[in-house]
Amino acid sequence: MDINKKRTPKREEAQMVPQPVRGEPGLVHVDTTWGIIQPLQVRENVRTVDEIEIGEFQEKGLPIIDARTSGFYEVSTIPGAKNIPHDEITDRMDELDRDQPSIFFCNGPQCPQSPTAIHNLLEAGYPPEKMLYYRGGMHDWVTLGLPVVKNT
Repeated sequence: MDINKKRTPKREEAQMVPQPVRGEPGLVHVDTTWGIIQPLQVRENVRTVDEIEIGEFQEKGLPIIDARTSGFYEVSTIPGAKNIPHDEITDRMDELDRDQPSIFFCNGPQCPQSPTAIHNLLEAGYPPEKMLYYRGGMHDWVTLGLPVVKNT
């Protein structure tokens, strides 16, 4: 059975990124109804990473790619992330550092934007060993209380 059919029915207005509860530091609202659950491994030879590895990339100044559309990026993102939307990724492949692997993320485990970017890059001939997938995305990043930056 499709795991997505077991989920709570979708709300009319999705809230894809957990939002702070006013006056309650460390507490966020999470919408569990949107999207389609993505696999843990997006493609063969593309390794899935966690928050600890993102922290290491941040410390070393290595590439972290926010594959969400620019409207999401402008509201908030992981510090140090560069926005290359999934629907522009193949046109902007020259902006990727082929000497270092890049971590790709989107809104979370139910978001298809970074998996789409990775699939498109693979089809365009980009090497899988130069891509890492952070499946947790903004959903897990925010719910773990990690910092975000606003780009507005």
